[in-house]
Amino acid sequence: MNMRDQLTERYGKPHLSYSSLKNALGDMRHFDMYMRGEIKYTTDALTFGSLYDCLLLTPSEAPNQFVILPDDELMKGIESKNVKATNEYKRRVKEWTESVASDGKTIVTDEEWQRARDMIDRLSDEGVLDDVLSGGQAQVEFNEDIDGIPLKGFIDYLHPDFVLDSKSTRGMDKFRYDVNSFCYDIQAYIYTLVTGKKDFYWLVQEKKEPYYPGLVKCSDKTLFSGEMKFNEAVENIREWLNTDESELNGIAKFEV
Repeated sequence: MNMRDQLTERYGKPHLSYSSLKNALGDMRHFDMYMRGEIKYTTDALTFGSLYDCLLLTPSEAPNQFVILPDDELMKGIESKNVKATNEYKRRVKEWTESVASDGKTIVTDEEWQRARDMIDRLSDEGVLDDVLSGGQAQVEFNEDIDGIPLKGFIDYLHPDFVLDSKSTRGMDKFRYDVNSFCYDIQAYIYTLVTGKKDFYWLVQEKKEPYYPGLVKCSDKTLFSGEMKFNEAVENIREWLNTDESELNGIAKFEV
């Protein structure tokens, strides 16, 4: 049985993604829980990153995916030095959130929306939108088998000459460490693998004013690191899938 069939049989999900491969580098119970939909990563940083990417790459889709919390309306009539700390404000937010939950949209604040717009304006002022984000295609989906490994995902931006991924960051000087700690190198390797492109870039931008932007090229060394992590994750998954579920354990086995 090939890996796609094994994944379908055990999880009902016939493919691997960057996130699932990243989870397969640690405790395989996390990989198992992720594949079963028992782990969902939702943080303020991830929500903002999704909003920023959408406004940058597919702005016409933003109203379909996000809704702004109407703070001015919700705070109206509440007299307090810290309105947002009051029980009345929290009650109103809870009721409003429940009222829009069925729409399936992600709730963001007006401050987050404006910050994302200001960041994109900085990119425009620097000429990045014309120099980098032109002549290619945004949000390109792939779903294919590479050497028997079923891979699926979305590429932020596919240019005829390179692959690009958008990242907002806490600081430009910290991004090189984020590449390793968040396994962005695996993502770079996967995207170059499925597209056949040699060059991979991150469009990086700081989330604090004045929203310093940067175009960071993925080095051969980092791509190699991503390849090694990718191969390690795949081997972990193969072993996991070829072991009877009753015999599975979360014990780490490796050499140093």
